[in-house]
Amino acid sequence: PWEDKDEELKYMRDYKPYKDVQHLRILLHGLVGAGKSSLINSVDSVLQGRITCRALAEANTGESFTKKPGDYYPYVFNDTMGLEMDKNRGVHPEDIKLAMTGHVKDGYTYNPGSKLSEDSQYYNAEPTLNDKVQVLVCVVPADKAALLTQDDVRKIRDIREMASDLGIPQLAVLTKIDLACPEIQKDLKNVYKSKYLKETMQKFSDLVGIPMNCIFPVKNYHEEIDINYDVDSLILSVLRRIINSNS
Repeated sequence: PWEDKDEELKYMRDYKPYKDVQHLRILLHGLVGAGKSSLINSVDSVLQGRITCRALAEANTGESFTKKPGDYYPYVFNDTMGLEMDKNRGVHPEDIKLAMTGHVKDGYTYNPGSKLSEDSQYYNAEPTLNDKVQVLVCVVPADKAALLTQDDVRKIRDIREMASDLGIPQLAVLTKIDLACPEIQKDLKNVYKSKYLKETMQKFSDLVGIPMNCIFPVKNYHEEIDINYDVDSLILSVLRRIINSNS
């Protein structure tokens, strides 16, 4: 992934979704504390060339990225609440299906106890292509990826099946790789040399059924005050794979 960062940034700026779609809608789902919001912040930091800390809403909101005032990159991230084991917490699985099919309007707050009803002001009865999800991304922390409970695995697999039925491409992003592996913490370039990380990715792949070539490791910006070339390069390579998975 250590390509020329400027070239990768140019690719992101010049990227255009297929006809009739103004922006590629990418839905993030995963465990509580997996780093979904941090991933959105980190992508924003890379694209802006400085550490940014945007206020991420609790409600369903499409997070877009600014090229310059009034001009946005042609992809939008939607974040969902984390998948909690407790049935009364986290996001209702039917709501994820509604989000994938474009029926959930911006501003809707997920309610674990009940799914979005058709008579709600946040229900979009006539979704366009732009409202529908084009890529599903499962975000999982690397230090917990091989330790998922049966409930976690079932929820992730259920969402995967929904996406498969809808023909939506899926991939997974493993966050917190530096916390999971001391070699990577020492030098991010060890990411593809780490035996531990490879084994973790394989175990996760076996558990949830996402192929190894659709699982990508990433380090989010967390406590840094300046951007870092290697962190940027890894984030950009993952972002490129996400947007290309739909082509």
